[in-house]
Amino acid sequence: MMSASDGGQATLSDLKEVLKDTLAARGSLDQIKARIRAEIFSALDDQDVPKPKLSNENLVINELIREYLEYNGYRHALSVFLPGKVLI
Repeated sequence: MMSASDGGQATLSDLKEVLKDTLAARGSLDQIKARIRAEIFSALDDQDVPKPKLSNENLVINELIREYLEYNGYRHALSVFLPGKVLI
């Protein structure tokens, strides 16, 4: 990549790559991706389609999945799994 001090200009793809690397180094990239996925799923869930009531078995399974994700520190996956949750 050429810098402005070298007399060249960074291309858009160079800038994107530097931004991506910087966000990854700060640990923000995964958090941003998880928030985007959570917002997409939230937008899809906001449709006015009535949802069937979950059976007791499904509620237990969902709780087990939630506990597993929480126990193992998968907070990004947990934020996508839980409806209406946003990473802090």
